[in-house]
Amino acid sequence: MTAPRRKLISLIWIALRHRLDLCLPRSDKAPILLRTCLWLLNLLLPKPVTGDGERLRDAFIELGPVYIKFGQLLSTRRDLLSDDIALPLADLQDNVGPLADFSIYDFASRSLGEDWQNSFRVLDAQPLASASIAQVHAAELLDGTEVVVKIVRPDIGVQIDADMQLLAKLARFLDRNSSEAKRLHLPQIIADHHKVLLSELDMYHEARNQIQLRRNFANSDLLYVPRVYASLSRADLLVMERIQGIPIGQVDELKRLGVDMKKLAHKGVQTFFTQVFRHNFFHADMHPGNIFVDVTDPSNPSYIALDCAIVGSLRDTDQEFLAKNLLAFFNRDYVTIAGHFVDNGWVPADTDRQELTRVISQVCEPIFAKPLAEISFADFVMVLLKTAADFQMDLQPQLALLQKTLLYVEGLGRQLYPQLDLWETAKPFMEEWAQERFNPFTNLSDRLLVGLGLKASADEERWRTFATNLAAQNRTLVRVEEEMIRQRRFARGKRLAGASLMTLGFVLLWQPIANVIMAGDTSLLAGGLGMLLGSAMIMRA
Repeated sequence: MTAPRRKLISLIWIALRHRLDLCLPRSDKAPILLRTCLWLLNLLLPKPVTGDGERLRDAFIELGPVYIKFGQLLSTRRDLLSDDIALPLADLQDNVGPLADFSIYDFASRSLGEDWQNSFRVLDAQPLASASIAQVHAAELLDGTEVVVKIVRPDIGVQIDADMQLLAKLARFLDRNSSEAKRLHLPQIIADHHKVLLSELDMYHEARNQIQLRRNFANSDLLYVPRVYASLSRADLLVMERIQGIPIGQVDELKRLGVDMKKLAHKGVQTFFTQVFRHNFFHADMHPGNIFVDVTDPSNPSYIALDCAIVGSLRDTDQEFLAKNLLAFFNRDYVTIAGHFVDNGWVPADTDRQELTRVISQVCEPIFAKPLAEISFADFVMVLLKTAADFQMDLQPQLALLQKTLLYVEGLGRQLYPQLDLWETAKPFMEEWAQERFNPFTNLSDRLLVGLGLKASADEERWRTFATNLAAQNRTLVRVEEEMIRQRRFARGKRLAGASLMTLGFVLLWQPIANVIMAGDTSLLAGGLGMLLGSAMIMRA
């Protein structure tokens, strides 16, 4: 049995053992086969003694780091999940069980290539925190400086590879057999996610990211990034400054200390937009276990970022696309949004712009019916992507990290300060950024060129028409190719079924035919052979 198949069986077994079938929403609109299976499972399997959240958490832990990462993401969405689900999942952020039968002293000595006491005066055996891929130990350098030592769990890469191989096979199967799934580029997304997970195993990679993020926010009151001790770091071991702060998930403690929660929430928004649009280098794993708060001055708190293994950046075109659409959305300019979708290639070139504008207006206007504090930025981006998907947009894999980060940031912001008016902070920032990025003199020169008749609008229109026709032809060719592939698969299936039936018939008739031959009567044999050859010729035709 292959490793992916064993993984699939293990996944199904763990899901059933933890009764995750009870976590699925029930609906009369679900396929009758699915409803029947869920009914049978509920009838045959023992009733659970713990809640849905606890069982889901325990299943994720048992399934390993790939699934733990997904649980971390879910735990930040208190606006989407009830507390009985979200609170147990929050344990996945920094409360995964530590390594059993593990010696940090042997690990550190082996990684450093010398006795650990040559580098550290103190190294605690018990971890400060333990997560899905790494765990952290407190330590002191020889000069007494307090640091933390982050180590990668041994052999975790083998487990990640096995899980991702299974997911990659499932993605390829869906990509081959579903035109809807094909549009999502699932194999590419899984490959990108695999690459991201493997990057978390490389402490050199994380050290470089942390040094860059620290440089970007030097002397900033928004975000503090701990210092890395590069000379002591290795591929599976990272040494960094130990920070003192309050985990962001401890909201009650932050309030008890008198922290200005509104300012803290607004600083979180500013930090996100600064990373995405000014630095184009953003921390993409901002779950509560990685974010602390410096409460030295409760009236002016700041963030502390840990675990810089996963960072993201956008292409210039995607960055501009998001910025222009945000500004257009602020002004309810849906014609411009539709134009950006077409001009940037997010939807086919022959898309009906008026119809796209109408649909975008239809889905966005209800958002403005809410108070600004209730408008979700992450939901707006998801609405844009869903609308584009309805118009045959290909999913942009490079935006996956940004989408995940949006969910984290907004989930944390709503948890800290439910009245957070994200647009109040975002709009001035985006307008200022746009003024710097999009030089107004460039637009002025364009208008002058048009006035002087030097702008080749007619040529542009002809080129756009050509591009529209070419895009339509390409989509037709793709549909024809997909239909030909489907017909070939169907024909292969019919041939296989026919051959199987002929083989079965031959096996069943063998004894009677043998008896006839032994009796010397060949007429039945000749007739059977004639039918066999005739069937084969029909199948071949």
